[in-house]
Amino acid sequence: MGICTKFLAYHRIFIIILTPLLLLPLPLLIQTKEAECAYTLFIVAVYWLSEAMPLAVTALIPALMFPLFGILKSKMVAAAYFKDFHLLLIGVICLATSIEKWNLHKRIALRMVMLLGVNPGWLMLGFMLSSAFLSMWLSNTSTAAMVMPIVEAVIQQILKAEAEVNTIHMKRMNGTANPGLQLNEDEEKQEHNGEIIRNETSHNTMKDDQDDTLHQNMVSASEMHGKYRSKKDHMMCKGMSLCIAYASTIGGLTTITGTSTNLIFAEHFNNRYPDCHCINFGSWFLLCFPISIIILILSWVWLHWLFLGFNFTGMCNCSKEKTVREQASARVIKEEYKALGPMSYQEIVTLIIFILMALLWFTRDPGFIPGWASLFPDYKGYATDSTAALVLGLLFFIIPAHMPTSPSSGKKNDYSYSTLISWKEFQACMPWEIALLVGGGFALAEGSEVSGLSAWVGSKLTPLGSLPLWVTIIVSSLIVTTITEIASNPATITIFLPILSPLAEAIHINPLYILIPTTLCTSFAFLLPVANPPNAIVFTYGHLRVIDMVKAGLGVNIIGVAVVMLAVSTWGTTFFNLKEYPSWAPAVPTVNITGP
Repeated sequence: MGICTKFLAYHRIFIIILTPLLLLPLPLLIQTKEAECAYTLFIVAVYWLSEAMPLAVTALIPALMFPLFGILKSKMVAAAYFKDFHLLLIGVICLATSIEKWNLHKRIALRMVMLLGVNPGWLMLGFMLSSAFLSMWLSNTSTAAMVMPIVEAVIQQILKAEAEVNTIHMKRMNGTANPGLQLNEDEEKQEHNGEIIRNETSHNTMKDDQDDTLHQNMVSASEMHGKYRSKKDHMMCKGMSLCIAYASTIGGLTTITGTSTNLIFAEHFNNRYPDCHCINFGSWFLLCFPISIIILILSWVWLHWLFLGFNFTGMCNCSKEKTVREQASARVIKEEYKALGPMSYQEIVTLIIFILMALLWFTRDPGFIPGWASLFPDYKGYATDSTAALVLGLLFFIIPAHMPTSPSSGKKNDYSYSTLISWKEFQACMPWEIALLVGGGFALAEGSEVSGLSAWVGSKLTPLGSLPLWVTIIVSSLIVTTITEIASNPATITIFLPILSPLAEAIHINPLYILIPTTLCTSFAFLLPVANPPNAIVFTYGHLRVIDMVKAGLGVNIIGVAVVMLAVSTWGTTFFNLKEYPSWAPAVPTVNITGP
């Protein structure tokens, strides 16, 4: 038993040491550049999947091993660690830092919830929509960390209000506070003695029913260890928690900057296929916005049915009087919004820059009309989405955070100059681990190309062309969806992109047909608390068990894969012309392909 305990405690060091030793015969027996690159790739993949070392540290392994194997010079490897992706990320994080610092995200979330109402079902949808919208521009982790405390405050206020109402109701049933009932009984005694007997019988029956209900609630509360008054309350807490975790992930699918997997895909695709200018912020949004909306709505229906029941007709009854639960929810949300006060100068400036950044992304090269990039015809392809992000991101370090006040105000340092965000605040929000992780992925991709490993993998995958196309896409999507439950999303997509690109070229199909669904499905980590940070954040609030997340997440996973398959087979095919092998992809010998 002691040996097993020690092994588990030190299992990471065993993985770190044994992995290179067990794989060492590969480069020793097959002395080719492809084998040496594969050796490096396998070591990095094992370390990433097992997280034996920090992800960012593992990402530096190619910078060490490629020069030693003679695959890439050190300068070439170093250049792969900083790409256009990192400039885009810097601009986005500048925006996200200002949004979080000045609480603009909280104002947006509360306002959206207030617009939809406080019925538990509508409340859940309101929180999902606000979380999804925020995660389009902020990280999924930041969104969940910001919205979940608001949800928890609403949940606690609901439970507190219902507890107070039940306590008052129990006192009334015990006759300690029921003057209205006593008055009615006195009036009825004056009218007819027989009538009072019937009323008392009816009252006793009603009291017995109420006592039974209260007894059931108390039994449920004891079963829940006193934390919840009834199973219904506990189910509501579960549903509210999970809706935040899932919406924070689903919303990130919508934009290129919404999640790191999208950014990794865009950079990998644009590097491998430089002649294709079809992947940008606008085109990705037009493809994925319907996907996100459909997944979000179907996930809401699934969670509502699973935790709140299938009572959708009651939600549409506008004339129905608000329950205690709804009144408590409305009170908390209004108090939270009121506490923010009027919109500040900093929030207004941040919102203006936020809108300008989105507009510049959309209008750079929309495709159906000339964009602002066409104003520079001599430098076509020079300006990218990162250009707009950097221009506006730098403004956060220039625009003053406070307008100068008059000396008569009596305040000290009236003319001190501080910007909307500081460098320390930016550093605290910048995901340096993701930046290095992505750089390691680019280095692996570069080494695979130079060593010939990509071409070798593509030649070995050619027989897959005999399978139906939809089978190939579904299998690849399900594989990454499964692996991403136990490995980080960026690590998963970084491993599979260099494999799936040669696969698409080998079976002579548009690479986007496989890469888009695979990229989107990599984000579907809904089953386990450790699958992604939003899951872990909501799990720490104590409302959920692992089995709750597995049951709910399995349904959302199925919904996500099904909707993605529907999208690439319908509007995605038309939008990107996926049925034809593009001219921007490498010319390879045609193999027999069975259509979908």
